[in-house]
Amino acid sequence: MAEAADFQGTRPSPARRWLRRTASVVAGLPLFAGLLSGPVAPSAHADAKAAGSRTVDVSLDTFSPSAPMDGDTLTITGTVTNDGKETVTGGAVDLRVGSPLPNRGAIDEVAERKGFTPGSDGTDLGDAYTYKIPALPAGITEDFTLSVPVDKLGLDEEGVYQLGVSLTGRTPSEPYDQVLGIERTFLPWQSDATEKKTGLTYLWPLISSTRLSAVTGSDDQQTPVFENDDLAAELAPGGRLERLVALGAELPVTWVIDPDLLATVEAMTRSYRVKDGEADVPGRNQAVARQWLSSLDKAVQGGKVVALPYADPDLASLAHRGKDISGSLSHLQPATELAETTVETILHVKPSVDFAWPVDGAIDPSVVDVATSAGADKVIARSDSVRDDLSYTPTAARPIGGGTTAVVADEALSTAFTGDMTKAEDSTLAVQRFLAHTLTVTQQQPGKQRSIVVAPQRMPTAAQAQSMASALRGLSAQRWTQPVDLVTAAGAKPDPRATTKVPGSARYPQKLRRQELPLQAFQDMKATQETLDNFKVILTAAYRVVTPVGNAINREMSTSWRGRPQSAAVYRQGVLTHLKSLTTEVKLIDKSDLTLSGRSATIPVTVQNKLLQGVDHLVLRLRSTKPTRLKLNGDTVSELPVRIEGGHSQSVKFTASAAANGPVPMTAQLYTEDGRPYGKPMSFTVKVSEITPTVMLVIAGGVLLLVLAGIRMYTQRKRAAARDAAAGGGPGTDPTAAPEAGPDGTPDQDPKAAGEPAAEAAAEQAPGAEDGTAAADDDDPEQPSDPTPDTGAQSRDPSGPGEKVDR
Repeated sequence: MAEAADFQGTRPSPARRWLRRTASVVAGLPLFAGLLSGPVAPSAHADAKAAGSRTVDVSLDTFSPSAPMDGDTLTITGTVTNDGKETVTGGAVDLRVGSPLPNRGAIDEVAERKGFTPGSDGTDLGDAYTYKIPALPAGITEDFTLSVPVDKLGLDEEGVYQLGVSLTGRTPSEPYDQVLGIERTFLPWQSDATEKKTGLTYLWPLISSTRLSAVTGSDDQQTPVFENDDLAAELAPGGRLERLVALGAELPVTWVIDPDLLATVEAMTRSYRVKDGEADVPGRNQAVARQWLSSLDKAVQGGKVVALPYADPDLASLAHRGKDISGSLSHLQPATELAETTVETILHVKPSVDFAWPVDGAIDPSVVDVATSAGADKVIARSDSVRDDLSYTPTAARPIGGGTTAVVADEALSTAFTGDMTKAEDSTLAVQRFLAHTLTVTQQQPGKQRSIVVAPQRMPTAAQAQSMASALRGLSAQRWTQPVDLVTAAGAKPDPRATTKVPGSARYPQKLRRQELPLQAFQDMKATQETLDNFKVILTAAYRVVTPVGNAINREMSTSWRGRPQSAAVYRQGVLTHLKSLTTEVKLIDKSDLTLSGRSATIPVTVQNKLLQGVDHLVLRLRSTKPTRLKLNGDTVSELPVRIEGGHSQSVKFTASAAANGPVPMTAQLYTEDGRPYGKPMSFTVKVSEITPTVMLVIAGGVLLLVLAGIRMYTQRKRAAARDAAAGGGPGTDPTAAPEAGPDGTPDQDPKAAGEPAAEAAAEQAPGAEDGTAAADDDDPEQPSDPTPDTGAQSRDPSGPGEKVDR
């Protein structure tokens, strides 16, 4: 019968049976005699049973109550699935209670054990507490329920008991009762509260991956632009973050919050946009965001809140790679300050910012140095990094030098729910194992009170959060633990036997080191920060750029990028590209070559500002590369200030003086007031040329025309004066005498002198009129009263210019 169970579901052949017996004879005569006369040796029997006990898979879906008390009834539900090829008959699901486990190591050993082990797995409780399954065909699953009063379990002493649920049955090939499947779990038993309870601190992390971009709208509200709208699913009912808030509100936990998550959700409560390819579309999840923030605000009131530096920077990456890039560590202090104000503004509670939390609590001297460089004096480590060579679990807090306290979280408890908790069985087993460890910790030194810390994974899933909550509810009776917040745990009296030595860098896990941000990431951050520093000094409303881009740089070093190097690189490149696109909105307009004719001129250079805000504290510097030909304000370089309103351009004019002919390359460059170049330089050429003969001829012709025009005007005025003199009287007449009055009392005038055009023209053209004398050839002086002749006196001389001659 024992040999028949040796192989899964098959009866061994005579030849195989003979070979095994022969091997036993070779091993020794006593064993040979045992094979001939009776059952196989215990070790062989155990191996045989282990193989056969994997035919049926036993799953435990519920275990209630998880930490029973006197008078309770333990109820276990689950399923059995026939993974074999034969029908199981005469099946019975039994509950087996083992002995109390002596230590935490024994708990882990039992949890990893496979198959049935007689003796170690205890005995069943008998038919009174058995669930019968007459037949279980191959591949079929059947549900079961076991209910047993706690006082029937035979729990003689307090401690952690191994509990097994097994299926006993037969198969056609092995028609005898045997254990065909078993699942083990743990039953923590302590009927009364212990005097020295273990203080238990459970961190409840609210952390998410980066969602906000560096881009904002051009409106007054600076509408934020999200990389995607995936955060809404986490905030919605049933989502990861919604579950964490809803569950945490009912539990004694310490909230550990990334302030960037709060700022991101707060931005969602208003108008926001989401990137959609090359464009962006309106976001539509404001109601979800408002509801989540409201629930969180209520949940944290009266509790303890720890704020991580803004965007949860990767401290290990900074320590191992970022510190070699200048300026990388300078982000931590502003991130810590921003964390405090963000949490206080949004949640209306004052957080603690004294804690640093490296990834998985893994530390070395450089990580501690970086973690405390921003003001934190407490580092959350983990016991698989800071190891204690003790037979018990010491208090979490211990000094590690330099005024720094390491709060060493328990590794087994912290990783209890890192697996896939979506299956009820996985969650149930994890909860019972967690509770078993906590009770064993208390029983290690029942007369000494200690304080332990649980630091779970940074971003637990909704199912993991549900399992974590179930475990904490199992401790709600506070029979061997009591809740303690993180600040209190960090201030607990250290165990003098606990290690205070920080592990060396060689012990830092290589798996975690491979996930760190590369050196290139910090070089990209430096380039972005330098670009921002150079840009902000010229802006009249710098906060519109400094705040979103500065926060984006913080997000670039977030711990959430671990395991996503490509996504991290794309995000960094997007931030720098956006910032550079803003800087190029202020630039020099390209200029064509100029020709300078003459010895001095004005050279205009145009600066364009396409930003929506003004720029100031800029200077435009124009340089002549050949000062022997062309100088600017008497020097090689000329500099003028630039101030432009948003959406405008300005023409800056430089005075130039030429000394020689030829082309002169010119370079224009914008600078900030502190002397740093801004933007790209712009080059053009000024061609200096002499004043040519043609140009002189044109100029002389123009001057001559002006002179002739002046002479003509002067001549006309002289002639007009002569006419006036002639019209006044003949020789001997006093030109100043008033004319005689006519019959009506008005001065008497010569009608010909007053209005006759021919007389006026003749007076203008008469020889000697320019100097006011009469013509010498006239024998008879003309008198005012003489009649006007029909024709002028004839002369053989040529007609004078402008004369009118009758033929």
